[in-house]
Parts: sequence; structure tokens; C-alpha cells
Amino acid sequence: MNKIIKIILSLAFAFSIAPVTLLANDKIKIGLLVPLTGKNSEIGQSIIKSTRLAINTINNASIEIIPKDTQSNPEVALGAAKEFANSGIKIVIGPVFNESLVYLDELSELTFLALTNKNDNFSKNIINAGINATSQLNAIKKFIEINEIKKTIFLTPNVSFKNEIEKAISNSKIKILKNYIYNTDPTKLTKQIEKITRYEIRKQNLEDEINRLEKSEQKNKERLIERLKKKDTLGSVAFDSVVISDFDESLKSVTTSLLYTDISPKEKYFITLNQWFDESLLKETSSQPLYFPSANKVNYDEFSNEYFKKYNQYPNQLSFLSYDLVGLVYYLIIQNNSVVDEKMFTKKTLFKGRVGIFEIKNNKINHILNFYKVEDAEFKIVF
Repeated sequence: MNKIIKIILSLAFAFSIAPVTLLANDKIKIGLLVPLTGKNSEIGQSIIKSTRLAINTINNASIEIIPKDTQSNPEVALGAAKEFANSGIKIVIGPVFNESLVYLDELSELTFLALTNKNDNFSKNIINAGINATSQLNAIKKFIEINEIKKTIFLTPNVSFKNEIEKAISNSKIKILKNYIYNTDPTKLTKQIEKITRYEIRKQNLEDEINRLEKSEQKNKERLIERLKKKDTLGSVAFDSVVISDFDESLKSVTTSLLYTDISPKEKYFITLNQWFDESLLKETSSQPLYFPSANKVNYDEFSNEYFKKYNQYPNQLSFLSYDLVGLVYYLIIQNNSVVDEKMFTKKTLFKGRVGIFEIKNNKINHILNFYKVEDAEFKIVF
């Protein structure tokens, strides 16, 4: 354990490692595949700016980032990647979107650090570096174990990332009662939540108990009836915590339905996936506390402020990740004696970046995340 701690602490200084270990006359060129034109061009431009910040922080003239445009098109991405290969580049940060990875397994001489958080490709030369579902569920699993939560259910929307969640549940070995797949149509959602929470039965239980007391000769029955009439339901549910695998307005629709069925976050843990500190959640006081895994918020805020100071605009989350990937590649090159090859990503390595701790092994990247709760209109760190 002490050895692991020492490794992590030493990696925290990756951006300040002296450049003397790199060959003085050789350039270490890293490709960057991002959308620079088209509907996603703002994302690409923001990523370029963040990688420039990273290069400036490293302050090593041997490292050079070479950007190329994917146009968010897999054929264009392949053409740009071939240009990288022909110029001798071996490591590429990007592409951004999972769809752009389709043909890149053809270029086995290149290693791609894709910014997607999908975890469903099996190409040895493509490493998905986004904050994937397994990383998030590992953090949720830790929270559940710390709080000795015994009964957890998942609520997962019937959308494209449904399979990702199901795989992550298996990969993380998190113990759950059931993963309920729900329809995101608001006209159907509440009925589904009612069924999951046994709302009609619990509501009927309340009515039955009030009727029983009214007909009984029990002492203080008026006071008991008055107390019951302030309730909406009577009876328990089968879970202690609920993990809502959703985002934005759909997430809020689910929490609203849970509240409607008399499930309160004051009594049951409301947990969700990485929300990237969505400030609209601060206003949803009725669904607080709400728990979620995420990147390190202090570092995220510092990076955002640094970026704004430099470019007079705020970055997107992928910019934050791409900043760290430059530092990660730089560190691995040094660890690999300045040799740039696929072996850099095979052995187990822990890298502490601004996002958090990267865990690299067998051409896969997972993230060891922090955990937060939204409470009293604030984001508060749990661990």
C-alpha cells in the first residue's frame, strides 16, 4: 500500500518533471484528432486550447501537438489518421466521438486515446480515455460500502447507453437488487416509478389504516388519524438507495416521480452518475441530497478559471480531460525511456492528473473518482 501511495504522489508532479530525460534534438509529436469544422467545431477548438495550456505548463520544447480535423466524420478521421501514420506519429489524442473510431483499428501502428467515455470497442490500438461507466460505478460501489447500504436498485433509461450501464454493473461487481429499465416518455415514466415503488399499495395501506382506526375503540385514535392524514403513503419499499443512470431534464423527471410516489432523499439515498457539477441541480432542493461520482472539483474549477483567464471563455469537460491526457502521454514517454510505442499503455500505471487518478493497464484506462453530494444548494465532497 505504501508503495502505491508513493507512486501516486510522484505522479502528481508529472507536469513539472524536468525535460532532461528526453532526447535534446528529437521532437516528440503527438497527434490530435478533433472536429475543427462543422457542428462540433467549438468542442474541437476548446480541446486545442486546453492542450496548448498543457504544453505551456510542461514547458518542454521537445513535445509538439499536431491537430487535424475529423469533421465528426469517420472517413475523414481515417484519412487524417493515415497522414499521422505517414509522418511517423505514433500516439494520437482523439477522436472525440465514438462514431469516429469505426475505421481506426486499420492503423495498428497508431495508438488512439479516444475522448469518448464509451467502453465497448475491442481494438487493441484504441484506448477509451473518457470517464466511463465502470469508473463511475466503482466510486458508487465504494460509497455504498462505506455507508453499509444493503439494498440498492438501478433505474436506467431505455436509451443508447443502457448496455454500457449493464456492462458496468457486471464489471464493477456492485451488489444490486435489480436494474429497472424505464421509458423516458414523461407520460409513461411516473406509472413505471409507481409500480417500482409499490405506490398504489402503500397509498391503499394508508387509507385502510385510517379506516381501521376510525372504526376502532383505540385510545387517542383521533391523534393517530390526524398524524396519518399528513402522510401520503404507509409502508416500506424494498430498497435503501436508488442509482438513477440519467442526466439533465430526464434525471429531474425521475427524481420528481420518486418524490411524487413518496420516496424522499432524506430517507433513501438518491445517487446518480457523473453530472460534471451541473449548477441547475443546485436549484432542485426537493431532490437533495443527491450523490454522484465526478472529477476533482477543486482542480476542475482551477482549470476553468485558468482557461477563462487565457481565452476569455469557459472550457467544456472534454477540454479538462484532454489537458490531462497530454500530461499522461508526456509522463509515459519519460517512463518508457523516451520510446513512443504501444507498450506505454500495457503495464499497470497510476497517474494523478487534474481530473483525478488515471489507472492504466492492458491498454485500458479507468478513473479513480471523487464523490460529491448536492445539498443546501452546494456541491460538497464526500471522498
